[in-house]
Amino acid sequence: MTFMRSLCVAALALAAAPATYAQTLKATTFLPPNHVFSQMLMQWGQELEAKSNGALKIELFPSSQLGPAPRQFDLARTGAADIAVVLGGATPGRFPMTELAGLPLTFPSTGSESAITSRRLTELAPDYLAEEFKGTHILMMAVTPPLKLHLASKDPSDLSVFKGLRIRYAGTIWQQVIEAMGASPVPVGPAETGDALSKRVVDGTAFPFEATESFDLAPVLKYSIEPGLASAAFAIVINQKTYDGLSPDLRKLLDDISDPDHAEAVGRTLDENEAEGRAYMTDAGVQMVQLSDAQLSDLKEEFAPIVDAQVKAVDDAGRPGSAFLAAYTK
Repeated sequence: MTFMRSLCVAALALAAAPATYAQTLKATTFLPPNHVFSQMLMQWGQELEAKSNGALKIELFPSSQLGPAPRQFDLARTGAADIAVVLGGATPGRFPMTELAGLPLTFPSTGSESAITSRRLTELAPDYLAEEFKGTHILMMAVTPPLKLHLASKDPSDLSVFKGLRIRYAGTIWQQVIEAMGASPVPVGPAETGDALSKRVVDGTAFPFEATESFDLAPVLKYSIEPGLASAAFAIVINQKTYDGLSPDLRKLLDDISDPDHAEAVGRTLDENEAEGRAYMTDAGVQMVQLSDAQLSDLKEEFAPIVDAQVKAVDDAGRPGSAFLAAYTK
C-alpha cells in the first residue's frame, strides 16, 4: 500500500505541475533572407527566445513565401501569420497616415537618417497610426533612408532626361513623384526589378542603396542620383489575438524589445547598410550624380502639390494628418 500510495502521490504531483512549452510565432516578409529586415527579424527572434527562456520563438518566412507584398498586413490581421513586415506603400491608400512619413523632400529637421526617423515614427505610432492597423498590434516602425533614383543608361545630370522614361515604383507617393518629373511610373515587384531593367521593361527604379544590393541591381544600372527624394515606412505588426493571448510577462517582454530604442537600432542598421549598398554600387561602376541646391529647390517646388494634397486628404477624412506631419518633421 505504501508503494502504491507513493505512485499515486507522484502521479498527482506531475499532473499538477505547470506545463512548459515553446510557442513559435510565424513571421512573414516579402523581402529576401539577405535583406536587412529579414536579418533584423532573425536577430530580434533570437533576442526574444533568449529573454523568454525559450518560451517564444520566431519562424521566419521570407521572400513572399506566405504571400506577396500587398498581402503581408492581411496575413497578420487574419492570423495566417503571427508577425508581418508591412510596407505601407504596397497597398496604396490603405495606410494614408503612415504614408505621410514618406513624403518627398520632407524629413525631420534633425536629419533624414533612419535611426532618427524610425525612432520618431515608433514613438508617434500609438497616438496616430494604430487605427490604420486594426486587427494587429504595432510592435515598431522603421523608415528607410530616402530612396534614390537609379537609371539603366541615361545620365540624370540634367533632370529633363526623365521625361518619357519608364520608372519602377511602389506606392502612390512615388507614383506622383515620378509623374512630377515627367516620367511614367511602372508597378514592378521588388524581386522582379532586375529582370525588368535588363529587358528594358523599365528604364530605372526607386530604391535605397541597400535594396539595390539585396536585389543585386548594380549589373543592370549605370547611374544613381543623390540625395534620396522620399522614404518608405514599414510597420512590424503582430496579430492582435496572438498578442492578447500571451501572458502579461511575455507581452511586456515583446513590448520591451520593440520599443523606440530598438526601432532606432533598426534604423541605425538601415543607415549602415545604406553606406554598404552605396559602396556596392560604386564598386560595380555605377556613377553617382549629385543634385545641386538649385535642382533640389526646383524639385521641392514641383513636389509641394503632392505633399499638400496627401496631407489634405488625411485631414479631410477626419484624421489629424497636419498634426502628425508637424510632430514627425519637427
